[in-house]
Amino acid sequence: MSKRIVVITGSPRKNGNSFAMTDAFIAAAEKKGHSVTRFDAALKNVGGCHACETCFKSDKACSFDDDFNTIAPSILEADVVVFTMPVYWYSIPAQIKGVIDKLYSFCVAGKEMAGKECALITCCEEDDMSVMDGVRVPIERSTALMKWKMVGEVLMPGVLNIGDIDKTDGCKQAAELAKKI
Repeated sequence: MSKRIVVITGSPRKNGNSFAMTDAFIAAAEKKGHSVTRFDAALKNVGGCHACETCFKSDKACSFDDDFNTIAPSILEADVVVFTMPVYWYSIPAQIKGVIDKLYSFCVAGKEMAGKECALITCCEEDDMSVMDGVRVPIERSTALMKWKMVGEVLMPGVLNIGDIDKTDGCKQAAELAKKI
């Protein structure tokens, strides 16, 4: 069965390691017949949540008109949401954090979001897998809060420089993740 997948990336490096894994995931998902929409958050203008709780009071998800309003409808319609990003300073990169924080708008507005699937693709410089906890745990908790099903994670340590991912099986793991959907 074909699914609508939204991929939201958090890296500003178009040729970086997390983008390579993202590309492998998307290629495998499309080959399987899924429809994929991609948003590169680092190339968008998405500010942080203002906690004004006026979400969806107009025809937009966020009252502060930024690019989240172009992403939100796709998230609402998606069957699967995939977050991909590198780890920056042991946490979620600022480039994607605004998108993640603004998922709150769906809760405020009482939008039915339960039942979606979610996946995470991330990488970091260090070899210590716990370095990715600052990304993994918030995504897992957000998934639980939204009543989504976590279908898989690709956690790739030991990559920093562009091309380091090619020395690992990260792209292969990302493609395998697409096959689980």
